[in-house]
Amino acid sequence: MAKRKLTQNQKRRIQANRSKTLHRHQKQDVEWQDEMLGETQDGRIVTRYASHADVENAHGEIFRCNLRRTLSSLVVGDYVIWREGNEQLQGISGVIEGVYPRKSEILRPDYYDGLKPIAANIDRIIIVSAVIPALSLNIIDRYLVMCENAKIPATIVLNKVDLLDAKSRHEVEEQLKIYQDIGYEVLLVSAKTGENMNALTSLFAQGTSIFVGQSGVGKSSLINQIFPDLNVLTGDVSEVSGLGQHTTTSSRLYHLPQGGELIDSPGIREFGLWHLTETQITDGYREFHDFLGTCKFRDCKHLTDPQCALREAVEAGKINPIRFENYHRLLTSLSETKSQRHFSSDI
Repeated sequence: MAKRKLTQNQKRRIQANRSKTLHRHQKQDVEWQDEMLGETQDGRIVTRYASHADVENAHGEIFRCNLRRTLSSLVVGDYVIWREGNEQLQGISGVIEGVYPRKSEILRPDYYDGLKPIAANIDRIIIVSAVIPALSLNIIDRYLVMCENAKIPATIVLNKVDLLDAKSRHEVEEQLKIYQDIGYEVLLVSAKTGENMNALTSLFAQGTSIFVGQSGVGKSSLINQIFPDLNVLTGDVSEVSGLGQHTTTSSRLYHLPQGGELIDSPGIREFGLWHLTETQITDGYREFHDFLGTCKFRDCKHLTDPQCALREAVEAGKINPIRFENYHRLLTSLSETKSQRHFSSDI
C-alpha cells in the first residue's frame, strides 16, 4: 500500500501537538533561578537527549543539564556555555545557556522540521559499510556527497570482512579501489577478528571523528572492539528484510585512549539529500571538478548532450562509469523526491 501524503492542515496539526507536548514537558522542568546557579563555564555536549543534554567540563566530569529555551539547536560535539546548580534537582545538575559557533556540522533533512544538525565540530567522517547488509557503492556515494558539501574529510571503512572468502574479498577490493583512485582512504576491517583495527583507531588520534552508515553495518561492534568495557548494544541484520536493526538510540561522544574523540550516531538506513541542489550534488563528486565548466553548453545535463566534458571523461577512463551512473541515479532520486514533496504541499 502506498504511503499516504499528509496535507498541509495535517502537518500543522502534528506540529501543534508536538509544540503542546514540548510545552508540557518544559513546565515540568526545574525552573533555575540565578541564585541557584554558579559561575558560567565552558563545556562540550557528549550526549543529547530529547529535552536534556550531558555536558562535560574541563576536568572530564559529566553533568546532565536543562537547556535554555532560547537555544534553537544543540547537538553532540557542540561547545557550550553552562552553569552548574548549587545542588542537583530532579536529577538535573545545571543549565546550558549558550552555544559557541560551529566550525563544521552534519545536517540531515527532516520531512517536517527541515534541515536538522546531528553533530557538530567534526574533523573526520568515517563511512561504515559492510558485506552484510550487501555492499552498496550507491549508498557510499550518497554519504560522500554529504561529506564533500560539509567540507569534512571522509574515510571509507568496510566492516565484517571476516565473512569474505578469498575470491569475494578480491572482488570487494576491486570495487573499493574506485574510491582509492580518487583520493579517499579505504580500510577493510573486522570487529570480530580485529583485522586493521589498529589502523582504524590511529585515525582517531587527533580531533573528532563520527561514525555514519546504515543500521546493521557494525558501528556499535566496532566501538565495542575499541572500548571493550562499554558493552554498547549491538544488533543483527533482519533475516526477513535484510536491513539492520537500530541499536544506538542517541548520539554519544567517546574519548579514545590514544587521544581524540569518536561520535556514534543513530543508524541511518536512508540518508536523504533532497535539500541539496543539483549543483551541490555535482560538486559532491570530487573527480568531476577538473571537467566542470568545460562542456559545450552551459546548461549541460551530462547525459546525451553533445560535447559533454563529463561523459567524454568517462569514455576516456578518467571518471569511473559506476560513479557516473550513481551520480545520475542520485539526481533522478532527488528530482522524484522534490516532485513528491511539491505535490504533497499543494494538496
